[in-house]
Amino acid sequence: MQTDYPIATPSGSLVLEQNKVLRNTYMMLALTMVPTVIGAFAGLATNFSFMAQHPIMAPLLMFAVMMGMLFAVTALRNSVWGIVALLGFTFVAGWFLGPILQVALHLKNGAQLVGMAAGGTGLIFFSLATLATVTKKDFSFMGKFLFIGLVLLVIASLANIFFQVPALSLTISAIAILIFSAYILFDISQIIHGGETNYVMATMALYLDIYNIFVNLLSLLMALSGERD
Repeated sequence: MQTDYPIATPSGSLVLEQNKVLRNTYMMLALTMVPTVIGAFAGLATNFSFMAQHPIMAPLLMFAVMMGMLFAVTALRNSVWGIVALLGFTFVAGWFLGPILQVALHLKNGAQLVGMAAGGTGLIFFSLATLATVTKKDFSFMGKFLFIGLVLLVIASLANIFFQVPALSLTISAIAILIFSAYILFDISQIIHGGETNYVMATMALYLDIYNIFVNLLSLLMALSGERD
């Protein structure tokens, strides 16, 4: 008697592995929201008066801390400590939301604006994630352009710390939303097509996309729709 068994082809195994990475990434991404929310509440209760006293040094220090923790996650990505470092990073990132949330919630419609920013960020993410997953289009061609755009965005953001030009701040926020939205397509495409096989790094990339879209979308909403007493 002859029995036919399914044969695991290399391409089939690759697809299964990529689907596993994508599934683990989405699960870890959902988990990172927990320390982020806890960190955000801690940030709301923190006195960030030192930022007003040191308007240039404080943002640079926060940027340096975030970069240091990102390097730690990268260095530990292949061990369980990578997950711990990632969750620690998301807690600190949530805590660093404290200043912008404090400003937002002092507006008459601040809570509504925060909700709109969160809802808008979720809509952008799920729409683009669905597009990248369903179409399975390879968006890796955007990598170089996005990297150049990101470098220019960082330079412009650092420059605006010194110059504090309101119009430039709005422009930076709008461009940042576009760049990190495109990065969602790029990062998910990398997972689907095997360019990223480590779900800790994949989660960190998508988390940064979502985080930056939320912060910049909230900044735009506050500037354009904020109602002061």
